[in-house]
Amino acid sequence: MATRGVGGGSARQTHHLTEERQGTFHYTMGPYSEPVLTVSPGDRIVVETRDAFEGAIQHETDKPSQLLRMPFLNPQNGPIMVEGAQKGDTVAVYIESMVPRGQNPRGTCCMIEEFGGLTGTAYTAMLNEPLPEVVRKINLDEENVYWSDRVTLPYKPHIGTLSCSPEIDSINSLTPDNHGGNMDLPDMGPGSVTYLPVRSPGARVFIGDAHACQGDGEVCGVAVEYSATVTIRVDLIKGWTIDWPRLETADLIMAIGSARPLEDATRIAYRELIRWMVAEFGFDKWDAYMLLSQCGIVRLGNFVDPKYSVAAAVRKTIITR
Repeated sequence: MATRGVGGGSARQTHHLTEERQGTFHYTMGPYSEPVLTVSPGDRIVVETRDAFEGAIQHETDKPSQLLRMPFLNPQNGPIMVEGAQKGDTVAVYIESMVPRGQNPRGTCCMIEEFGGLTGTAYTAMLNEPLPEVVRKINLDEENVYWSDRVTLPYKPHIGTLSCSPEIDSINSLTPDNHGGNMDLPDMGPGSVTYLPVRSPGARVFIGDAHACQGDGEVCGVAVEYSATVTIRVDLIKGWTIDWPRLETADLIMAIGSARPLEDATRIAYRELIRWMVAEFGFDKWDAYMLLSQCGIVRLGNFVDPKYSVAAAVRKTIITR
């Protein structure tokens, strides 16, 4: 798809979206907030993101219930306007790098009352008592995440929340949908490109919620949340209309669906992947349907947020022969 971008696949100008320039971070993605930056297709943007708690949790003795206020999580940089973007186009966001911010960077993981995959929540109402509030502060660098004296995890960063604006709605930064949003897909990291449908003039790109690592499902509701310097390149594909976000890595193409229940998110993702295979790779619809039953891959973004996210994928080596 890169060959169809207005930017021609090469970086033009580089912009710096610092915390100072951002000013107020956003907790909704929509068409009403004041833009902080306007870029041309192909431009590179160096973005200073804050962690999912906007730095409120500093110590392992902190109580999230005392410091956090739902749904004010996942502060977003933006909106970034893309010149020439109109409804029916697609914005391509290339994630080039993600570097921890600060002299001694640390990430945060915690358990939050009525939040997570294995407890009652406001959406899955139970009479059980909330799980205990536990905070873990984690040292990290560009190679490893030092979970404990026993466990060291590889540094595998990705963006948890990425979107263009919906056409009329303003949607909170915890909720994924067909505009993108809080999809929490571990594959959305350096070397990937995310395709987002444009539904309002200028696209209005929002980005935030950097994770140093995360497993499929983000089961406790929180990854290793950290502040990062994220370098992206934004391009524009005119006239390529998609209904849901898509993702491309070196090895895979993925279509992303977000819904409740989880099986509906999976159905959306597989349907969109089949549509992609038919439109761009010359497959017959029913052949693609049966083929994916043999080689389709499902990646679970999260199943803890107001809507769940799933990516349905197929290897490029299979569809480009």
